[in-house]
Amino acid sequence: MTADVRAARAPTVLLPYQQRWCADTSPVKVMEKSRRIGLSWGEAADSALLSASQSGMDTWYIGYNKDMAQEFIRDCADWAKHYSLAAGEIEETEEVFINGDDEKAILAFVIRFASGHRITALSSRPSNLRGKAGRVIIDEAAFHEQLGELLKAAMALLMWGGQVHVISTHDGVDNPFNELITDTRSGKKPYSVHRVTFDDALAEGLYQRICLRLGQEWTAEGEAQWAKEIRDFYGDDADEELDCVPKNSGGAWLSRALIESRMNKDTPVLRYECKAGFELLPDHIRKAECGDWLEEKLAPPLAKLPTNAISFNGADFGRSGDLSVHVPLIQLQNLTCRVPFVLELRNVPFRQQEQICFYLLDRLPGFMGGAFDARGNGQFLAEYAMQRYGISRIQQVMLSEGWYREHMPPVKAALEDGTITDLPKDADILADLRAIEVIRGVPRIADKRSTGEDKGKRHGDAAIALTLAHFASRELNKGPVTAKSRRRRGGEKITRGYQ
Repeated sequence: MTADVRAARAPTVLLPYQQRWCADTSPVKVMEKSRRIGLSWGEAADSALLSASQSGMDTWYIGYNKDMAQEFIRDCADWAKHYSLAAGEIEETEEVFINGDDEKAILAFVIRFASGHRITALSSRPSNLRGKAGRVIIDEAAFHEQLGELLKAAMALLMWGGQVHVISTHDGVDNPFNELITDTRSGKKPYSVHRVTFDDALAEGLYQRICLRLGQEWTAEGEAQWAKEIRDFYGDDADEELDCVPKNSGGAWLSRALIESRMNKDTPVLRYECKAGFELLPDHIRKAECGDWLEEKLAPPLAKLPTNAISFNGADFGRSGDLSVHVPLIQLQNLTCRVPFVLELRNVPFRQQEQICFYLLDRLPGFMGGAFDARGNGQFLAEYAMQRYGISRIQQVMLSEGWYREHMPPVKAALEDGTITDLPKDADILADLRAIEVIRGVPRIADKRSTGEDKGKRHGDAAIALTLAHFASRELNKGPVTAKSRRRRGGEKITRGYQ
């Protein structure tokens, strides 16, 4: 069945998030969701159309109890009637399977279609899927006792063109379902992932649809009161039950052992700090002093980099409080990204931050692009870099909870897989990476500061820069780029703002 046909099957009666789910044709898709938002009902709508089609397939629904199975089958039957599909009555029957030398039977609920396909609701047991073909729906996956084995059995159906849909509310941070979500977001699993919170569902018409079904008039005040009552009902469990935030999340996200395993004592941290009042000096004095430091400290490690490599850079910005940190990544032939050095700037004026940034990026070999923290004061440097190197090479990133949710897990996966190596063996770098905590289900920098070896404040700055660099390496890696630096007539390089 073509993607166009599948996408066209999503009826307008479904809410937008239900339509997006049904229209997603990925072989394996995973949904983390709020309670009672009608996702399984939408799945029933799509499954009825799928199994009723001559070009469709059988559907196997697996809930964790009998009531879920009956409810899903009834929903499928209702949709079949709504669509005027040729379907038989719901059957309560037995599915026979062989377990070792014993023949056993399990209770199943079935709808048979004139197409020859059927929808069957089975109990939660991995062996139930043996010898099956078609679509498998694992509903409330976090609450299945053998989810790992169930997924293993379900994935076998993909060999024959099947599909696997995994849907659930969370049940703890250490639950296999949350691990599946994390692995999918990190890129370890090539699946499609969806997320719908209670607030997302409200914004897309959930309460309006409830009012329509109950014959009630919708009002904004009524919706607000209803939402409050729902949240009050769940109380302390609302984060997990409604907001897709697994419980028991907290503490350092990256272990010390993992971080240290990717460190190299020979990787330097280049630190440049300007004394108070430096920003009051004339432009040419500041430029000259900074230039001397660049030639003495930054030029030598840059000169050692392989000229045939490609590179990326991540930059977290700070001015008078937090650090500015640049983390370059040198991509090797085996696609491993090596950190050649880390550059930390404390109390460096804006003009010198621009000078240092362009000095670095102009000299990185095969510079593909970079990602810049574009919040607050950092927006100026991100914009200047975009203007100098091009919008296709510079990502101006507004760091947010959603951005961290999507792009932190791939960094952890890269550290675990060894595709990020040679971090500096440095106590401050370690502390920055250990500052990443899981907050409301999202790995991000906690809202607290530490004190570095130089007695200055740190806020996970190197961790953010590393995440931005890895993001750039994933987003901008499209082949080598040749770039020429602008020069004075006499051959001297010019730097923006210092012509």
